[in-house]
Amino acid sequence: MARCGLQGFALHGVDEVGKPGLLRPAVPRATLLKSIAALPPCLIAMEACSGAHHWARAFQALGHTVKLIAPKFVIPYRLSGKRGKNDAADAAAICEAAQRPSMRFVPIKSLEQQGQLCLHRVRQGFIEQRTALINRIRGLLSEFGIVLPLKAATVRRQALLHLEDLPGWANLAVGDCLSEVSRLDERIAEYDRHLAQIARQSEAAQRLMRLSGIGATTATALMATMGNGHDFKSGRQFTAWLGLTPGQYSSGGKTRLGRITKAGDAYLRSLLVLGARAVLAAAKNKSDPISRWAVAVEERRGYWKAVVAMAAKNARLAWAVLAKGESFKLPGQGAAA
Repeated sequence: MARCGLQGFALHGVDEVGKPGLLRPAVPRATLLKSIAALPPCLIAMEACSGAHHWARAFQALGHTVKLIAPKFVIPYRLSGKRGKNDAADAAAICEAAQRPSMRFVPIKSLEQQGQLCLHRVRQGFIEQRTALINRIRGLLSEFGIVLPLKAATVRRQALLHLEDLPGWANLAVGDCLSEVSRLDERIAEYDRHLAQIARQSEAAQRLMRLSGIGATTATALMATMGNGHDFKSGRQFTAWLGLTPGQYSSGGKTRLGRITKAGDAYLRSLLVLGARAVLAAAKNKSDPISRWAVAVEERRGYWKAVVAMAAKNARLAWAVLAKGESFKLPGQGAAA
């Protein structure tokens, strides 16, 4: 098992009966591949940290079986009270965690998937920068008694109208912020075009976009995150991995379900929730099975629970679309997954 640190790696290996047979607490990054190549084909587990997917592909090319574990699933197996927190102890904990029959692993991404995720990460970064700039403009204008609402389009329009009322240096600063917001708008639109192009060229993305509330951005994010979906046994497991299932607080035979766990990819979960809100807004004017179901849930449980339920349903349907391919039929069009 390999543990990646800032300066290098730690290796911890055990045999069939669990006896340590490889203990190398410090392996330089430059010699790691050579060290792994010298080993016979075996199971290698790593924490899903920065660079883990790159090393996983490299180790697979050498004939090894590689599994990635989320760091939060490794922590319970680290004996920090006895040996402290260090790379060697972490490697031993990864080794122990990987042997658990119920352990859940992170899907290894291909180069293409990682490249597509780069588009999503940079695009989301631009959106966050734009939101921060708009809030900065509101804060600067409030210092001069100009209080604007939260809506971004209103801030842009009214800030421009009040620009000439500001004193010299304030006029310069707010004007530069507005110019930067416009530049970020252009960059975000450019990345939207890139994602739309990827979606047009992918049959899987086209199938995903037939689902209500899933557009090019969400479809490409789903593809880049879970590939063909075969790393998940079912749509329910994928939904739980995303954190869209309720946390359970049960005891004494009495079942208690709380709020959703929010345990998975926050970006992908937010895209599904935004799409679910769009579905719910348009559902009252539609008569298809999913729209009728969404309206019924909203009437019975309220708006936000209906939004989360719709997002969870879309996650399950998306898994079925990717895992079953052409054999998947939308609800109302034949046998659903």
